[in-house]
Amino acid sequence: MAAGSRVWLPLLLFTLCCLYQRTVSVDRNNFKTCEQSSFCRRLRQTEPAVSKFVVLPETLQTYKQYILLDLQHSESKHLFVLKLAAVRGGIFHFQIDEKSPLSERYRVLDALAKEPEYVNVKVEGGSSGSTITVTADGGTSRAVVTLAPFKIDFYNGDKLVVAANSKGMMEYEQLRRKESKPEAPLEEEGHEGQENEVQEVKEDPGTWEENFKGHHDSKPNGPEGLAMDFSFPQAKVLYGIPEHADSFALKHTVGKTDPYRLYNLDVFEYELDNGMALYGAVPVIYGTGPASTAGVYWQNAAETWVDIFAPEQEKNVMSSIVKLVSGSSDEEPPVANFISESGIVDVFILTGPSPLEAFRQYTELTGTAPLPQMYAIAYHQCRWNYNDEQDVTTVSAKFDEHDIPMDTMWLDIEYTEGKKYFTWDHHKFPHPLEMIRNLTERGRHLTVIIDPHIKRDGSYFFHNDCTDRGYYVKNKDGNIYEGWCWPGAASYADFFNPEVRKYYADQYLLENFKESTAEVGIWNDMNEPSVFNGPEITMLKDNLHHGGWEHRDVHNLYGHMHIMATYDGLIRRSEGMLAR
Repeated sequence: MAAGSRVWLPLLLFTLCCLYQRTVSVDRNNFKTCEQSSFCRRLRQTEPAVSKFVVLPETLQTYKQYILLDLQHSESKHLFVLKLAAVRGGIFHFQIDEKSPLSERYRVLDALAKEPEYVNVKVEGGSSGSTITVTADGGTSRAVVTLAPFKIDFYNGDKLVVAANSKGMMEYEQLRRKESKPEAPLEEEGHEGQENEVQEVKEDPGTWEENFKGHHDSKPNGPEGLAMDFSFPQAKVLYGIPEHADSFALKHTVGKTDPYRLYNLDVFEYELDNGMALYGAVPVIYGTGPASTAGVYWQNAAETWVDIFAPEQEKNVMSSIVKLVSGSSDEEPPVANFISESGIVDVFILTGPSPLEAFRQYTELTGTAPLPQMYAIAYHQCRWNYNDEQDVTTVSAKFDEHDIPMDTMWLDIEYTEGKKYFTWDHHKFPHPLEMIRNLTERGRHLTVIIDPHIKRDGSYFFHNDCTDRGYYVKNKDGNIYEGWCWPGAASYADFFNPEVRKYYADQYLLENFKESTAEVGIWNDMNEPSVFNGPEITMLKDNLHHGGWEHRDVHNLYGHMHIMATYDGLIRRSEGMLAR
């Protein structure tokens, strides 16, 4: 009996663990697949082929630090403008936009730490040849633009490290007005009606408007997706495009599974070993091999899917034998195909050549994080939730009693008055300053949560200020957007408005957040943004931000802008000094 129990008990526990894991795993029905996302469904259909885009060499304009060229779609004849420049330190920057768009397309402006340091370029070739070469002054990197079909090869020294559009998969949906369906002409007596039928061009059903789980996306600008492939000839493996609960090396997705998705979402019960979207989206990818490492930073804040072609992972025994017998060592390099819903093609090429250099080039663009405060790398104590001031005091004392080091205690939303940020619930926390000082005297810190959703309450100063000053995100009709989050009915500060960021930063100053101190840390959360009753638990894509931009254009930047405002507030709170 005892022996039997020893056999069955582990099996029972394993079964229960599997069942538990299944019950707490993510509900995939709440989140789109590529097939359910119209632009991904449309643009992923493009197969490697001869590119539909050609360069018009007679349009070449050469400037001190960049060149301009017109591109033309060989079928629609629509014109685009390519701008290609070199940045100090082995970086190239190119942008492609419509030459005469129906309306302006969004360009990311706030992701870089500073304006790139562009350098002079030397230009060779033009109308008389098949290529145009742009060489960075004082460096070893160059870009070679092939005119027809269009592609750009990027070199570090003699090594080709990145090839843009080498597979010819570039797509660029031009902005256009929706045409009403023409009426079928009447048949004339004595003629066959078939000759007069109007041939209707079939479009994807989600091209002009889309629905998902009861949520409607009006798509006022219609289809505006774009895509481009990047090959890494020196690489064996691709890394990057976080955040995904997957292997470090990116997996082959073409023909096997969904592409990796970049779309900030509140997915805490995520699955392992797949490319579904999670909390963060960083559109940078690196290709590394024995001789060289290079990278691509796809500067786009819209929903993005990235298909990976990884030939190393697709090898089989037979192909290896064939190559061994034939003596052939040729193999396709890994490829990443970026597919975005809106915006423009805005790309930085990081030519390496080492992993350290490629990463340095990326951080030259986007910045490096300050060293964390010493207490931030020690033990932090956090749970949902500490009930009151006495609870905090007791937990802190227990760490002392048992001689366990602890540097920081975190408070979740229940410390606030009715889930209103920059306030305290004085019934539960009657003496917040005294509580904070008691922790500080023991060498400890307090961290409190402050999220971007704002409770819609007429007695709440923050809500009233945002309402009166027009600081909230709007819906498609221009009215204040109302969603649902921890406080219940909530609206969302529009951090793309510089005035809103300054107002938000002001709230951290001690003259405003009076029951706080310079030692209190801030925990920003829920800034995907998380909207409990929204599509995919986030904001409607046709909501409007400062400048009239749709949320679809800026989604993956919203959290960044929230943290930017907080960072500014905390720096000003400490009078420009970084805490140690």
